[in-house]
Amino acid sequence: MTIQWFPGHMAKARRQVQEKLKLIDVVIELTDARIPQSSRNPMVDEMVNNKPRLLLLNKSDMADDKVTSQWIKYYAEQGIQALPVNALKDKGKQEIIQACQELMKEKHEKLRAKGIIKPRAVRALILGIPNVGKSTLINRLASKNIAKTGDKPGVTKAQQWIKVGKQLELLDTPGILWPKFEDELVGYKLAVTGAIKDELLDFQDISVFTLRYLANYYPDKLIERYKLDEIPEDIVKLFDDIGTKRGCLMSGGLVDYDKTAEIILRDVRSNKLGHLSFERPNEK
Repeated sequence: MTIQWFPGHMAKARRQVQEKLKLIDVVIELTDARIPQSSRNPMVDEMVNNKPRLLLLNKSDMADDKVTSQWIKYYAEQGIQALPVNALKDKGKQEIIQACQELMKEKHEKLRAKGIIKPRAVRALILGIPNVGKSTLINRLASKNIAKTGDKPGVTKAQQWIKVGKQLELLDTPGILWPKFEDELVGYKLAVTGAIKDELLDFQDISVFTLRYLANYYPDKLIERYKLDEIPEDIVKLFDDIGTKRGCLMSGGLVDYDKTAEIILRDVRSNKLGHLSFERPNEK
């Protein structure tokens, strides 16, 4: 299945970002900690040129802690500062502000050398794909509900400046995907974590990918959640077992695969199987 989603407001947002770059000091790139690399928009490098950048791994409370630590180390080796955050619980708020100020340290020193004793607040552009938690993070940083939030991708439709105390000013932007996923696995990972509108997805197809990944990396969690005796190699048999255990049966005792697929995705997205990560550094 080919998964694509690039509505018109995303193309517009991309143009607006490039127009505002001259006003920006730091770029905050927000990703999903469960899929840090797949949730990084490859267009960002082109869009923001060489602006100082801070990478945030949001929803870290939903990700596998061990895998998240591997990602932090991986990015550090590439010279990228990455921080795990949880926008819903304020985790990482002060670290974000401090990191932005640190990225501006050299520029502020130059301003002081020119006689500007009190540099202005750091102006940061916050970028990320849909449903990664940008608006929630902004509201936490600003300590008030300014940015519109929702549990579906594509809520933010326009840019707006938001003050975070006297130290930081944020430019919120709509979530921006890219026109074509070169790797189809990226599309699947984005679909599993809710970055693409469900109306565009084949739930059975996405659930097959999900079950195969869980069977490979989290078999114990899969067995525990669905009270399985074992994980069969045949994916149809696994669907049947889960559907039967969860009562997803049609007349005649046949398993309702659509209903079973919805339950699997809902369980994953609501952390019913515990903390999960759907990619690892250097994973083949």
